[in-house]
Amino acid sequence: MMRRLLRVGLFWACLCNVPAGAQTVSPLQEVITQDLANLPFVTATRHHRPGDPINVGLVGSMEEITSLMQAAGWAIPVPVTLHSSVKIAGSVALRRAYLTAPVSSLFYQGHRQDLAFEKEFGKSASKRHHARFWKLQVSGPDGRPLWLGAATYDKGVGFSHPRPGVTHRINADVDAERDFLMGELNKTQRVVNLLTVKGHGPVRAKNGGGDSYFTDGDVVVAVIAPGVAQ
Repeated sequence: MMRRLLRVGLFWACLCNVPAGAQTVSPLQEVITQDLANLPFVTATRHHRPGDPINVGLVGSMEEITSLMQAAGWAIPVPVTLHSSVKIAGSVALRRAYLTAPVSSLFYQGHRQDLAFEKEFGKSASKRHHARFWKLQVSGPDGRPLWLGAATYDKGVGFSHPRPGVTHRINADVDAERDFLMGELNKTQRVVNLLTVKGHGPVRAKNGGGDSYFTDGDVVVAVIAPGVAQ
């Protein structure tokens, strides 16, 4: 309990005392960096193959995150069912909007995503921005949960590899999608800080669907203003 109080105190003391222009290099990064230091920065598919990379994070409650994402114009996907799968296929084939199209499951440290959001781009669900989030800590650096996420852009549909099937294909530049999401959230004026946590270095790899991607390995964490869900 004492350690938690010290961490919370350090978090808010740093946030209040560091000038706005210098917050991206504040000591808060050290707190979160220590928490992430020994963690993998990649998700996994249900078949235990490497999935999309971890490239974003959030500090806030589930209600604050949901309110923030919706304020930025992102929707909550419906569950994957036979009906929603048929509907997304029709959306792609007939070029019809499907703003809440289902998002497949990815896993981090053995757990399916806790939250997912998407923002359609174009006239169908074939192209969309989407992000999945996993709750890493119930009590993070300011006493609220710390979440890690994977943000990617679906540039179209195609066949997956090595397991045959039809799936979305992601854009290779996942750093661009990370920056797009954080820019979207920052525009809501509900984010009090953006922290860049250095990862394990540059990576070039393929996800479970066979899509190539590249990243500098960094994770950008958005600290949500407390109480924005109210």
